[in-house]
Amino acid sequence: MTLSESELERYSRQLVLPEWSGQAQERLKSASAIVIGAGALGSPVCTYLTAAGIGRLGVVDEDAVEISNLHRQPLHYSPDVGRQKAENAALKLGVLNPEVAVDPYPVRIDAQNAPAIVMGADVVVDCSDSFETRYVVNDACCSQGVPLVEAGVLGFDGLVLSIRPGESACYRCVFPTEPPAGSVPSCREAGVLGATAGIVGSIQALEALKLLTSVGDPLTDRLLQVDGATMEFTTVGTSRREACSACARVPAASQS
Repeated sequence: MTLSESELERYSRQLVLPEWSGQAQERLKSASAIVIGAGALGSPVCTYLTAAGIGRLGVVDEDAVEISNLHRQPLHYSPDVGRQKAENAALKLGVLNPEVAVDPYPVRIDAQNAPAIVMGADVVVDCSDSFETRYVVNDACCSQGVPLVEAGVLGFDGLVLSIRPGESACYRCVFPTEPPAGSVPSCREAGVLGATAGIVGSIQALEALKLLTSVGDPLTDRLLQVDGATMEFTTVGTSRREACSACARVPAASQS
């Protein structure tokens, strides 16, 4: 695979990075990603993966744009209220970079369709705002051997974890059980600052680029905690659990 003249110009500022190279760009061009959620985290993730030159991007989101989304979801504008988020994101991303194939999936991901949605992807980036969805996506990625970048954000706080099934701790290894209903406030209840979501989503995008190109050191077996109020970043070591119901029997050889 070779890069066209327009691609060389478009990606010139990252191509000059000594760590990146044309080989990394070509790996990215041949790769595909699935982003779960086109909201506060998904907006920066989709934007930066598309801008960087990923070959194919799938955007999964069943929701429509609401006016209360706009302070933290910069893929969507005021005239977009009422439109499907996945389709609206695909439209915006296609304008940002016509070199990238963007596929909208305006569906709710669940235990039944998740394996089919993540199948064949080179990386999945989970930008959902539901614990139930995070476990579903984690389990599907583990069963398919698909690398995953998990994250969450609430208020001024966020966390990010990168996962290579069969090699590093998965989401269930770190958080074996879903928190009891009502024990963690929702975004609607506790609030979230858009800029904090932008930071966390940008870290997710960077992690996905690392996993796709083998450039840099991903946050595998490490949980990054972000405190936006103090700008303190804390890294906590993690490890696989032998009894993990999601990844205990996933062999490293399943990796693409």
